[in-house]
Amino acid sequence: MIPLRPPDYFDALYAANPDPWGFATSPYEAEKYAATLAALGGRRFRSALEAGCSIGVFTAMLAPFCDSLLAIDIAGAALSQAHQRCAALPHVHIENRHIPQNWPAQKFDLLVLSEILYFLTPTDIQKTAAYAHASLNPGGLVLLVNYTGQTEEPCSGDEAAEHFITAFGRQHEMIERAERYRIDVLR
Repeated sequence: MIPLRPPDYFDALYAANPDPWGFATSPYEAEKYAATLAALGGRRFRSALEAGCSIGVFTAMLAPFCDSLLAIDIAGAALSQAHQRCAALPHVHIENRHIPQNWPAQKFDLLVLSEILYFLTPTDIQKTAAYAHASLNPGGLVLLVNYTGQTEEPCSGDEAAEHFITAFGRQHEMIERAERYRIDVLR
């Protein structure tokens, strides 16, 4: 099995390049963000969690749909950019957390796990699903986005999504496949 990436791996990535995946500049990312927001169907959420917020590009796009948004990431270097990007959004809170070990204790109406699950082992994906299940308010949504190309991580995007969906055990509201990613919405 491929080993997990430690937090300092991500910090080194951001030290070498402040936007290593092109979140702010990539047409792929822009299209994926638009599709992700569209999957929410224009709904508004009282409380939301975005796990794997990175430099906060999608966080700033998601914020207008949320009364309160907690954005978390493992990489401190990325979070400093997220803080700057979301500084004018007082309802957005940004924290350094490692999931599933440091899952927030509060309840949410929306959980967004975008391109983060395949960095976890199948066991940690199952733990994440259990925490997600316990922290989701009745009627809430879980939105998964996973890259479906080749990765050098513990799981492929499809495997990660399937591990989560199986462990989560809730109804699929929607699945959308694009050329390089998939979006799953779970109730």
